[in-house]
Parts: sequence; C-alpha cells; structure tokens
Amino acid sequence: MKIRIGFDIAYECSQPTPILLSLRVHPSRASDLDAPDTLQSDPPLAVREYHDGFGNICSRAVMPPGLTHFSADTIINDSGLPDPIVLDAPEHPIPDLPSEVLVYLLGSRYCETDKLSDTAWNLFGRTPPGWQRVQAICNYVHEHVKFGYELARPTKSASDVHIERGGVCRDFAHLAVTFCRCMNIPARYVTGYLGDIGVPPDPAPMDFSAWFEAYLGGRWYTFDARHNHPRIGRILIATGRDASDVAISNSFGMTTLAGFKVWTDEVK
Repeated sequence: MKIRIGFDIAYECSQPTPILLSLRVHPSRASDLDAPDTLQSDPPLAVREYHDGFGNICSRAVMPPGLTHFSADTIINDSGLPDPIVLDAPEHPIPDLPSEVLVYLLGSRYCETDKLSDTAWNLFGRTPPGWQRVQAICNYVHEHVKFGYELARPTKSASDVHIERGGVCRDFAHLAVTFCRCMNIPARYVTGYLGDIGVPPDPAPMDFSAWFEAYLGGRWYTFDARHNHPRIGRILIATGRDASDVAISNSFGMTTLAGFKVWTDEVK
C-alpha cells in the first residue's frame, strides 16, 4: 500500500523567533519513503536537523517577522496490515528489562505515576499480566474518557484526564501510559500520521495523531486507547516520555498558529 502524507503549517510572529519542529517521519520508517520528507519553508530558511535523545528527527530554524509556512509532501510504502494483536506477549520483571527501557517506567510531566498508582493497582491489579493487562487499561480509558476537541488544553495531565473524563487523543494516550507505568509496564508516548484507511471517513479536518507503545515480550507494541481497535496505515513520527518530548513545535517567542493542514491518503 502507498500512502501520501504531508502537511502545511503556518506561524506568524512579529520578530525573529527560533523554532524547533518534530515533523519528520521517524528514522525507522525512512526506508519506506519513496522520497525523503524534506522540510520545506516559505520564505526559504536555513533549517538544521539533529536527532534528539529518543532517536527522533528534529528541525530547527529562525522564523523572520511575518508569516512562515513549513511543509512536506511525499509517498510512503506501508504493509497495509492492521496493528498486530499478540495475546500471549508477556510482561518483563523489572530486573530483566533493558536499561534503555527503564525511563519509560518513570513519571513525567504529563504522566504522574505518583498520583495514579493506587488507582491503577485497584483497577488492574487482578487482570492477567502482559498483553491482556495493557488491553484492559485501553478498554478502561476508552470507555471512561470522552473525545472532544473542545475538551483539550495544553496543561492537561493524566490525573486531570482521569478526573475530568474528557480530552483528545494525547489525553487518552497520557492516561493509558501512566496506568501502564504504574503497573510496572514500560510505556511510551507516540505521535504520527493516522488517516481514515479501512474505517469510515471522519468529517473533522485531518490532524496528527497520538497513541502509545507498551514494551512486552522483548519489543514495543502499538496500543491506541482512543480508537481501541487495530488500525491500518500508522506512520510513526516520534516517541518520547509524553507530549512534552515530541511536540510538533516549540517556539521561543510569541507566535500565532496561522494555518494547519495535514493529509494522509491511500494512493489508489
């Protein structure tokens, strides 16, 4: 399957403003691209790139006063298969976990394990360990949190989501990640493209999506508490502890989001 992916995002600022962007397809999918998803800018800017501590590709530039567009457009090859389900994938005892995975057991800005540990063990302590426990967490979050763009705010944490019972895809992911970590299952936050391939079209404008991965049976597996159903055509952009590690942009000065368009469509 071939999927056309891309975006056109515009920012407006009144003075030269540095910006960091996390919009490139993850290196693990680079070989699937027909052509590199090179970041373009209008006006043309000097864009430098680096790999952050989580292995994501980050771009940095300085926007001039006025309107700046950042864009990319390419084709990626995908298996066309839905997210795998591996019911017998086991949990690992903490002493057996690879050292680089341990950070995903710890609390982070949006994932307060200290606030939700007792709740997690009360809810999931009797569930079968491994895949079924992570799926029980997804089921709970999916059933208890209402999706709505009007329910989003940038400061909302996992404990806020659990109390308020509403949010967007990042909030579903934060709560599920936190519950997993409380249950001693490494979990990391993920951003990427997720179009309406194999499901009824969503009339809302396309956006980037957030889901999470849990470390079971020696590898990372995809879970999605918002949709809670295997999906086709996920395109990974970045992974981190939570949304603060993989924000699509961080600007260092006053900026206004002046345009936002994302596309991810199967090429027939």
